[in-house]
Amino acid sequence: MMEWTILLGALVVVFFLLHPWLNLIAFRKVIGITLFLEIFYLLGHYIMGWPFPAPIILLQLFVVTGLGVALGIFYSRLWPLPQNKGFERIFRTFLIVVPSLGLGMGLQVFLQGAFATQAIYLIFALSAWLGSGHFVKNANETNQTVKHKLIET
Repeated sequence: MMEWTILLGALVVVFFLLHPWLNLIAFRKVIGITLFLEIFYLLGHYIMGWPFPAPIILLQLFVVTGLGVALGIFYSRLWPLPQNKGFERIFRTFLIVVPSLGLGMGLQVFLQGAFATQAIYLIFALSAWLGSGHFVKNANETNQTVKHKLIET
């Protein structure tokens, strides 16, 4: 288990360094979510008596968050977030969260086995949802280009 986690952690870092859609803003998002989760589990240990998060658990949180944000960014590139609130945003969110819960369950079993101490499937789905707002549709640019083409002709 530990070897796979270290290998996946290294692959996530290399993936974020090499892929053009995964820029510094996306990596900062991964670090921020991971830091929040680490603080959450540390406070849970001292306040509620949860198991203390070992370094391998902290690396697992980084891996799951990184993969979730990457999934959300790829989804966002295929179907950018609309600017206006409405049914499209709700439907789009539903279509990213439900499959990412299933993928997160697979990651949880792969990384922590049958006796998981963290809700990795929920962390993965939350990270995918937060990453899915990376690309936003810009309706003004398309309208302006159409107006310029009409003026030129």
